[in-house]
Order: sequence, then structure tokens, then C-alpha cells
Amino acid sequence: MSDIASIESYEECRTTADWLRSNTQVRPTVGIVCGSGLGGLAEKIKDPQVFKYCDIPNFPRSTVHGHAGQLVFGTLKGKPCVCMQGRFHLYEGHPIQKITLPMRVFKLMGVETVILTNAAGGLNQDYKVGDVMILKDHINMPGFAGITPLAGPNDERFGVRFPCMSDAYDRELRQLAHDVASELGYDNFLREGVYCFLGGPSFETIAECRMLHSLGADAVGMSTVHEVIVARHAGMRVFALSLISNRSVMDYDSQEKANHEEVLETGMMRAEQLEKLVSTMVTRLEPIDNNAF
Repeated sequence: MSDIASIESYEECRTTADWLRSNTQVRPTVGIVCGSGLGGLAEKIKDPQVFKYCDIPNFPRSTVHGHAGQLVFGTLKGKPCVCMQGRFHLYEGHPIQKITLPMRVFKLMGVETVILTNAAGGLNQDYKVGDVMILKDHINMPGFAGITPLAGPNDERFGVRFPCMSDAYDRELRQLAHDVASELGYDNFLREGVYCFLGGPSFETIAECRMLHSLGADAVGMSTVHEVIVARHAGMRVFALSLISNRSVMDYDSQEKANHEEVLETGMMRAEQLEKLVSTMVTRLEPIDNNAF
């Protein structure tokens, strides 16, 4: 456990947050994480200040095609924001505590609300490619095996030892998303469901897809959940969206095959609408009490 404790100490996160604060005047209250093919959200930020991950102290490196690998500070619809253009994944070989470090850095910089996006495979047979699913809950498969970002000694300056996850996805933000989507005419492709997190990088087998669907999962992907756990542990509000980039193969007679290019293509198809949905939501976010460390 001593190795786990040394991976992501409070002091390490504070050093990173202090370095960023000294290099930008922006004090973000909203943190946005852009998934595969969805980095265009960061292009909407006004007066951007861009920091490559490789230049930020203690940050891992993003190695996935479709992820720009940079942190963008600025304002979105007048709200001070920080946006991750690309995230980190278990399958890249980073320890799970390390890949969630940005969430704790967000908290130390004053972020109150985290908005996460990802590309996911649709397990629910009613879902179509291009649908957008609001996450109402998740299934953390690596967590069943003890692979969790909260493993090791707990630092009370971040959060409590046993954080509640039954309210991980903020109910008010989910309702706001429905309201905004209705106003924008997006009701026909907006869904709400359960996201299942797997480690990757191989796509799921047919038997795995069938099992996950039987467990109640509507979509499956390789990110987001560990970030949600750390964000909630630190007391931030969380809202998350999955772009259904492909339908998971559930039939042994099917000739379909999941591939990353399809993920990126679907991201391009829905990018503008997702950007409009998220940016409109940001304009209506109310400030919350933020107990600084």
C-alpha cells in the first residue's frame, strides 16, 4: 500500500494545482473532460490558455488517437472553465490513482462541477449509433476486483474513507440536460441509462456484451467511472454523457466488428450538437458552496 500512497499524494496534487494557478489567471468553477472524438468542446472556450500534458508537473501522458493531450483554460459562455482535451485510461499502463490526478487538481483549483463525455458501445438494443446517453448510474467492473482510485490510505483533505456513490450523477444536472435538449430539439436522440466501465483496450466479446446487458448496463466503455468516483470523493457535482459510437455485437451470426475509427467518425457527426448541449448547460449552472481545502 505504500506504493499506492506515494503515487498521488495531496502534496503532489497541490504542487500541480499551484503550478497551474501561477501560470493562468483563470479560476475555473467548471471542469470538462472530452472523450474520444469530442475534443471540439474545448474549441468553444474563449481566450484559451493551453498547457500540454507533458509540460504540467506530475501529469501523465495521453497516448490515444483522437485525444489532443492538453489542458485548456478560459471561459465558456462567460463561466471560467478548464477542459481536458483527452483523458487517461487504465489500458495505457498508468496506475489508476495517477490517471485520476486531474480530478483532484480540479478540486484544488476551485472547480465545483465536473462534466465528463465519452464514446461508448451501445448494449441497449433500442439505442442507435449517434444517440447520446445521460449517465444515471454505473457498473464499475474493475472495482469488483479491487482496482479503484481510492485504494490505499485515505487523505481526509480529499474526502471521506467510504464515499456514497448512490447519488454519483447529479439529479438536478440530469434534469437540466433533459430541459436543454428539449429546447434544442434533441429529444429524438437523447437517452438516459447505465454505463459499464471495463479496463480495455480490447473491445468486448459477444458473451461479455450479453452478460453486461443482462446485468443492467445500457452502454459500455473504457473510461469515466474512476474519474467520477474521485470527483465525488472530493465533493464535486458530476454530470456525464456517453455518445453511442457503435452498437455492441450481441449476435454470433453478425459480421459487425467494433473499431476505434467508427468511434471517431461518430464523434464528428454529433460534435456540434454535443457542444451546444454542454455549453448551454454551462450557462445555467448555479454556483454551489465549495469548501476549499
